[in-house]
Amino acid sequence: MHPHWEILVDHLRAELEGYGGLLQLFNEQQDNLLRGDSDAVLSYAHEIEAQIRIAGELRECREASVRLFAETNRRPPTSTLHQLLPCVSDEVRPLLSALIDEVNHLIRRVRHGARRNHDILSRAVQVHQETLRALRPSAFSKTYSPHGEVSISGDRPAWQAAG
Repeated sequence: MHPHWEILVDHLRAELEGYGGLLQLFNEQQDNLLRGDSDAVLSYAHEIEAQIRIAGELRECREASVRLFAETNRRPPTSTLHQLLPCVSDEVRPLLSALIDEVNHLIRRVRHGARRNHDILSRAVQVHQETLRALRPSAFSKTYSPHGEVSISGDRPAWQAAG
């Protein structure tokens, strides 16, 4: 049987792979966004959704192993991995600490990549809507929500309005 810290290392490495794969997909999606390849962007959206599920499952496995490690070491099951570092030998601590830091770093990069791609997509939709409104202003009307948000709707799709 593996010592419990080795199981933690295995789960952290697997989680790193999951987040690394997700980051790679966001980068590839961004490349296709900037090239204007909408079919590829949609394809990557499906792959990203699948990878998010995988990364979530890997995170849950790691969290379960952390709870088990905590209980095995008579610590509260809600202990963080950083809080549990004193439970491993001095030789193992730098490895676990580095893996924890790298997982946290990748999570930040994944969030940044998701936000960046969302911003690019939002801006593309906004430019598209502005272009359509400039071409056929009478086909669109503005309404306001109770919170003051503007919603623009058209009577019919712009591609039908031309005829």
